[in-house]
Amino acid sequence: MNDHLTSDAILVVDDESHFAKGVARLIQKGFPNHPVIVRSSAAEALEALQERPCALMLTDVRMPGQDGFSLLEQALTLEPALTVVMLTGFGSVESAVKALKSGAFDFLTKPVDQDVLYRAVSRALDRAALARENRRLRAVIDQGGPGQALIGESPAMRQLLGEIEAVAANDYSVLILGESGSGKELVARTIHRLSRRGQRTMVSLNCTAVPEQILESELFGHVKGAFTGAVKARQGLFLAADGSSLLLDEIGDMPVHIQPKLLRALQEREVRPVGGSESIPVDVRILASTNQNLDARMTSGEFREDLYYRLNVLTVRVPSLRERARDVPLLAMHFLERTCRELDTGAKEFTPDAMDALAARPWPGNVRELLNFVRRAAVFSSGPYITEAQVRLLDAQVKAPGSASMGFEPYLEAKERVIDDFTRTYILHLMERLKGNVTQAARLSGLERVSLQKILKRMGIDAAKFRPAGESWEE
Repeated sequence: MNDHLTSDAILVVDDESHFAKGVARLIQKGFPNHPVIVRSSAAEALEALQERPCALMLTDVRMPGQDGFSLLEQALTLEPALTVVMLTGFGSVESAVKALKSGAFDFLTKPVDQDVLYRAVSRALDRAALARENRRLRAVIDQGGPGQALIGESPAMRQLLGEIEAVAANDYSVLILGESGSGKELVARTIHRLSRRGQRTMVSLNCTAVPEQILESELFGHVKGAFTGAVKARQGLFLAADGSSLLLDEIGDMPVHIQPKLLRALQEREVRPVGGSESIPVDVRILASTNQNLDARMTSGEFREDLYYRLNVLTVRVPSLRERARDVPLLAMHFLERTCRELDTGAKEFTPDAMDALAARPWPGNVRELLNFVRRAAVFSSGPYITEAQVRLLDAQVKAPGSASMGFEPYLEAKERVIDDFTRTYILHLMERLKGNVTQAARLSGLERVSLQKILKRMGIDAAKFRPAGESWEE
């Protein structure tokens, strides 16, 4: 046996030395790439784990002195990611349930059949490898800094993180599907950051935010004199993203007449500026996202089937918040900390009852709705704690704006407050969606640019705070 513990090592703990060595020999034979270590007591096992971590520990339940359950508790305290399989010659349903509730991954009864042992060890090692990869991926993602990390520990989020890592390792196009507000753009930015192109700035385009008549020029650029107002040549987003990634957000809403030109650019890996006669080679990875049912849009003729298959080389589906409800408390805490920093207020906390109320809410608007709800809670709570009563009150205001707190407030004052609440929520949504681009926000909202700037100033909203790091545009 190799007595050097590594993160792939397997630790066998049993006071019956012959049994322990026999199990170790079987494991070493079936899993030759994993060093196997034998220890005869809980104390020796804990010493071994303190030297270097293991991927898997198989331990007897009944041992002199400290038993297997006590060892399990201390081992998981020492190494929370450790996968543990319990062994006992006194197996019972009660013992199995106790072991699993205490944090064991599996439970086997002596004498152990070789095939049963191999299946249990194989599944346990798979679980350990997944946990190790998730920790590594989470560490990489967290390098994005505050507000740039995917937050969550639910099975749905763990699956999403694994898919992100898988697609980031290659250069194929990725279609990101998910409901509005579920975090598709953050997923795209994470894929880009983890890819070989991650050192370059990702370029993004919201296909619904650019007027149809200038979308082609926005994508491919134009030459001087290509159309009225084209007083100088302009580089398109494809060329701006050369060597990087281009996110086409809300691709399902791209106008039909632009789709063939996009398809050609993807197939030929070159673009031709509007009014130009020569094509320019580009090296761009396409990330596309949508909340639309593209199958239905293809059936209705609103989306080209050949473009769909060109974009849909790899697919990542972002789960809705109701599919990862256990992540709501973690997200709420993260958003509250971020909001308090943005507002430059003291730290605030949700009380346990308030957190329960948040977790029980359906959140049809997904993560974006939760973020905006937390922002409102932070703004309207005066003390350091946000209570369940405040959460219920805000919830009632959201469902019926103004009705929960009007009381005997004068009509004109109530009307003004409701309009201000609506305006603030609308502008926050707008700034978040367009990443603080005031020009595009004015165009999409139908407001004059000067009027929008006055609203931003009156509401105390800084558009720059919504912009991705390193990006800026003219005000």
